[in-house]
Amino acid sequence: MKTSKLLDGKAFSSRINSPRVMKKEQWLGYLVGPAGALLFNAVLASYLNVYYTDVLKLTSVWGGAFLTMFPIVSKIIDAVTNIVMGQIIDRTRTKQGKARPWLLLSAILMPVTGILLFTVPGGSETVQVIWVMLSYNLFYSFAFTIYNMSHNLMVPLSTRNTEQRGSLSVFNNIANIMITGMIVALVFPMLILPALGVNKSSWIAVMCVLSILVLPLTLIEYYFTRERVTEEVQEQTQQAVPMKKQLKALISDPFWVAIITYFLVYTLCSGFKNIALVYFCNYVLGTYNDGITQTLVSALGGIPMGIGIFVVWPLAKKFGKRNLTMAGFVIFAVGSGICLINPHNMVIVLIGQFIKNIGGLPCAYVFMALFADVLDHIEWKCDFRCDGLSTSVVTIITTVSVGICSGIFNLLLAKTGYIAPELIDGVTVAATQNAATQNMITFFFLGLEIIGSVIMIIALRFLNVEKVIDKEQAEIRARREKK
Repeated sequence: MKTSKLLDGKAFSSRINSPRVMKKEQWLGYLVGPAGALLFNAVLASYLNVYYTDVLKLTSVWGGAFLTMFPIVSKIIDAVTNIVMGQIIDRTRTKQGKARPWLLLSAILMPVTGILLFTVPGGSETVQVIWVMLSYNLFYSFAFTIYNMSHNLMVPLSTRNTEQRGSLSVFNNIANIMITGMIVALVFPMLILPALGVNKSSWIAVMCVLSILVLPLTLIEYYFTRERVTEEVQEQTQQAVPMKKQLKALISDPFWVAIITYFLVYTLCSGFKNIALVYFCNYVLGTYNDGITQTLVSALGGIPMGIGIFVVWPLAKKFGKRNLTMAGFVIFAVGSGICLINPHNMVIVLIGQFIKNIGGLPCAYVFMALFADVLDHIEWKCDFRCDGLSTSVVTIITTVSVGICSGIFNLLLAKTGYIAPELIDGVTVAATQNAATQNMITFFFLGLEIIGSVIMIIALRFLNVEKVIDKEQAEIRARREKK
């Protein structure tokens, strides 16, 4: 697919000219730039469902079926658009690369569709349901799909140098975990949520501000990234590889199957945990929007993430990215088990959360570097790249998991008798949830991740790509020089 020649002009050229990854690229392209979209997405992952259940009070619509089925159906649509977008990216040819140009389009689309998510008109239930379905799909199936597909390819396409790749993966996850985590997990529950309550106008005002911030920051990401691997491949004329041939190459490769299995389980466990977090802090461990409980839980979980900036990559270089991640999940499961000893006890839960998040450090910071190694391995094995299709699969897992987690969680909220808070005389009043609802919330916040950790350790045993990647990259360079 050929894009407009307008992108070849100086106004749209990358501000990164160095053949090596430099500090400016790390800090602006992979930390500051992605922070806008990732922050807004993190807010949505944690609080959009709260907006639907507590502010719009959609839990009982269609007997609870609406909030169960609509996220799942929407994510099926999203899965289709991800496949299409992956093929579009693989067929895009510009001097700016094949993924970066789409960051420009998403920079405009995400703020507009993000605002529509929350400006649901009052009136009839039918109007609200239609608006929610349309706005949700415009954001997730269209705008965020374009961004997420492009963004996820930035590390794999930035360079073949595994050390530089690892550095970019760490910076990328600082934006995803540290910056967004500090705001979503600390600032929101301490200051913003108590002020918002279930006041719809306040929710709209805050979310509009976050939506608008996405535009300038995504433009920074566009201008301060560069697709060196794409430039290298485009030096030779290549025909587009049929999707069927790419898919066969992927599913027949044990490394690719292993990393996708691992990512699928991790994403499902994280999805349920993120949705359950607010409900767990409001109804199991603490009281509704007390401004303390969620802040403490998130802070004790976030401190290890800050430590990880300095220690994960040196340890990964010494012991291997895969080995460090496997060891991490053992610690992760132990931490979750400690929390389950008494999920109503603040001290026990905080100790368990701290230990659990130490174990989660390797996974959080090195996944994209491992994924990039697998993509290079596929190129070595097949003599063509499958970047778009592979990223489509990763993004499909991310997006469809959100729908599955939301649908199942909302169904069980309705079935166990969840009672949404009410706005009475301008004050938000929340009910005490019954034991069945509290147990369900606790399982999805703590228990499921123990099961997931075991499955992920097994999957990672088959992901031994690091032993061969240096040799394979050397052979790829030799082939290209020969051609």
